[in-house]
Amino acid sequence: MSTPHAITVVTDGACSANGTDDARGGWAAIVIAPDGTEEVLTGAEAPSTNNRMELMAAIEGLAAAPDGSAIELVTDSSYLAKAISDDWLGSWRKRGWRTAGKKPVANRDLWERLLAQMARHASVEPRLVRGHAGHELNERADRLAQDAAATAEATTPPMDGSPYSDQLGLDIT
Repeated sequence: MSTPHAITVVTDGACSANGTDDARGGWAAIVIAPDGTEEVLTGAEAPSTNNRMELMAAIEGLAAAPDGSAIELVTDSSYLAKAISDDWLGSWRKRGWRTAGKKPVANRDLWERLLAQMARHASVEPRLVRGHAGHELNERADRLAQDAAATAEATTPPMDGSPYSDQLGLDIT
């Protein structure tokens, strides 16, 4: 990005036993300032899903950036990137947080937190990269997320009370 106050946020989520009661999730965000300095953030949740961890990485990465930043959000999650770039978020909100198939949007709690973080910034532009394809920072974020997932302990169930098996987030239209 050519904006003088551009911040790059590289994110990844990981989850072993994705979508099961034994799932252990981890996330990582690498926040890179215009001068090249980095802040590395990680966290974990159990049980969880991979999509929840992808969203948490983006939320926490955006939260760490100064207000008014122009953000390049680098992710290997098409779920996350397309929700922003193809305005799935706007469509879901217009339909009362329902998919085109009239089902509740999975992970609504996290999507709303993401929207709040996005609103703090001048812009948030997602850049989708292929996972496990040699993108150095994505590979690093993946390792950090995997390490975080290994430390995950059971946490409180989601605030919306929905079971994790319903939160895979695959009904996205």
